[in-house]
Amino acid sequence: MIRPARNHPGFWAFVAHRVSGVALALFLPLHFLVLGLALESGDALDRMLAVADRPVFKIAEWGLVVLLTIHLCAGLRVMALEFLPWRDTRKGLIGIGAVTALLVGALFMLRVG
Repeated sequence: MIRPARNHPGFWAFVAHRVSGVALALFLPLHFLVLGLALESGDALDRMLAVADRPVFKIAEWGLVVLLTIHLCAGLRVMALEFLPWRDTRKGLIGIGAVTALLVGALFMLRVG
């Protein structure tokens, strides 16, 4: 059973911020591996880019862009709550962040697809 405090949109914004941060941190070693391949040789990078051209990787790229946007919007929300005198607009900030993440993801998918 979910406690009432965990049913608040602010709690779910907190969870989205943390989960997206962990997922992005898990992505970084793969990113550094690909950068290392680029430094090592052009052939190794070309092979990796050929693998990354598959549809499953395109979907993963979309997920990465959405995660980055969620993390950015949730972080900006936290900063606004900390440094600005806005206290009554929390649900509005959460909604703006969620809609922004979905719009950026949709725009990315349209450009990539």
